[in-house]
Amino acid sequence: MANLINLERVSKSYGVRPLLDNVSLGISVGERVGVVGRNGDGKTTLLEVMTGLEEPDSGRVSRTRGVEIGYLHQGDELVDTHTVREAVLAGRADHEWAADPTTRQVVEELLAGVTLDRAVVGLSGGERRRCALAALLLSRHDLIVLDEPTNHLDVEAVAWLASHLISLPSALIVVTHDRWFLDEVCQTTWEVHDGAVDSYEGGYAAYVLAKAERQRQAAASETRRQNLARKELAWLRRGPPARTSKPKFRIDAANALIDDVPPPRDPMELQRFASQRLGKDVIDIEDVDLARGDRVLLTHATWRIGPGDRVGIVGVNGAGKTSLLSLITGALPPDVGKVKRGRTVEMQHLTQALDEIDPAARVLPTVESIRRVTKTLDGQELTATSLLERFGFTGDRLTARLGDLSGGERRRFQLLKLLLTEPNVLLLDEPTNDLDIDTLNVLEDFLDSWPGTLIVVSHDRYFLERVTDSIWALLGDGQVSMLPRGVDEYLERRVAQHSSGSGTQPLGAESGGVRHSVEAASGEVPSESVPPVAAPAASPKARPGSAEDRAARKVLARVEKQLERIAVREAELHVEMEANLTDYALLARVGEELGVLAAEKDELEMEWLEASEAVE
Repeated sequence: MANLINLERVSKSYGVRPLLDNVSLGISVGERVGVVGRNGDGKTTLLEVMTGLEEPDSGRVSRTRGVEIGYLHQGDELVDTHTVREAVLAGRADHEWAADPTTRQVVEELLAGVTLDRAVVGLSGGERRRCALAALLLSRHDLIVLDEPTNHLDVEAVAWLASHLISLPSALIVVTHDRWFLDEVCQTTWEVHDGAVDSYEGGYAAYVLAKAERQRQAAASETRRQNLARKELAWLRRGPPARTSKPKFRIDAANALIDDVPPPRDPMELQRFASQRLGKDVIDIEDVDLARGDRVLLTHATWRIGPGDRVGIVGVNGAGKTSLLSLITGALPPDVGKVKRGRTVEMQHLTQALDEIDPAARVLPTVESIRRVTKTLDGQELTATSLLERFGFTGDRLTARLGDLSGGERRRFQLLKLLLTEPNVLLLDEPTNDLDIDTLNVLEDFLDSWPGTLIVVSHDRYFLERVTDSIWALLGDGQVSMLPRGVDEYLERRVAQHSSGSGTQPLGAESGGVRHSVEAASGEVPSESVPPVAAPAASPKARPGSAEDRAARKVLARVEKQLERIAVREAELHVEMEANLTDYALLARVGEELGVLAAEKDELEMEWLEASEAVE
């Protein structure tokens, strides 16, 4: 099969550090390649050299004549003066793009809740990222290059993206720390390290198998990294059957490596140790109601978390996962009900925000000021230096200024500081953000021997399955629901909700914006005035002419007038934007006002729908 791009003896350095050293490789038509490696080892540099954004210092890069390459960068190239419709759909009207099933699916999945006529300048970072990804997928390419495409996507959207990419005829190169995504999509894995690029057949599971075998044959001296690979391999072999059916080959010698390897965690030992430190009461949520603004997150919810429990929480963006963690910590009080915490609980919460730090402080002295030596479950003593080295701070990074740390390094440092305080209840909110696969392996290994109660919110499916023992979901019904079959069951329930149109609203994924445009363009709603939201469970109709019926009709009339007022104001703002495309300050102000109007419209549409349920 013909190669689209070939690298022949390519080298590339930044300063004195070689990122690519005499590398030769290629990608052929229709091939799907995943790229892994530690942060800073040259993954993005490899992509930029292959696509021509960077010239190699030496060697040759050849590309097939006329090859069309689509590149999703970690930053985006959207034009702030454009609307979402212009940026993603080249300005096409709803009836034009919605007539194409593929285009409709991409827009529905990636732009749910984003109004197409909204200005790009007013979008959040996550919304801009999804717009850039949607625009790329709606264009035809021979090769698609994706740098961290799963950032800002929830579990459901990641699963959709994987199936969509598999269906495309384009070749694919993807850099991501999402190991489930690598396993699902990729046929080949490239590992970038020490200036070299090693190629492995298959996705992440196959890569771990083959790497362990290569290490065994070479009698590698890196004992600690080998042990990590063996533990990871042991978990893969004991995990879901789909993982080990992915590889196209069988490596008996690699399998022999794990014949005597114990499970990654000893649940009974951890439970015993956790019980000694925590006692039987940890977190009890009893008959709790919780709302944020007009959105009801929990209704009469009861949930008990015991010593040594390892819990993962999933749900769409906006379902209330972060609010649930804040409820557990006490930062957010319930509207109704109680949240009880055990007397022995020592809790730490890793939030999504990077904590404020003293930029002049140094890494090692800061850690030593918290704790110089810490003990593991088996009695092993670890100094601050050895712990920092386990989390990737080696050499000059041990004495680096905190202000000079990258986003990934700050995340690792933040997590390590929390662990050094020796909590017995640990809450992690999206802990995998900005971490490479090697660091994730270290974190998972550390958590394997950590004996406390662990509650994790993450869109990283692999990480959830790796470090937790049970998965719970916020499905929009006001409850915290246990999923015996984990993330697979969550995705099945979400599909069932979509197909049945049930009242468990998908919280931001189904209301307003794109969903309304799709339905209107495809003739699935009777008129433009019908609010584009999922219908709630049917409520009893009021008797015609009754007081309840008259009150509901008054609400409908009032809300419809308010919706008309908002529609007129939105039209005025769009005219103002088109007349001032170079006035960035005005565009920003208009974008903010459009966002406020969209939120107000969502609330009114829900009020309209509730009132309409009571009218015959």
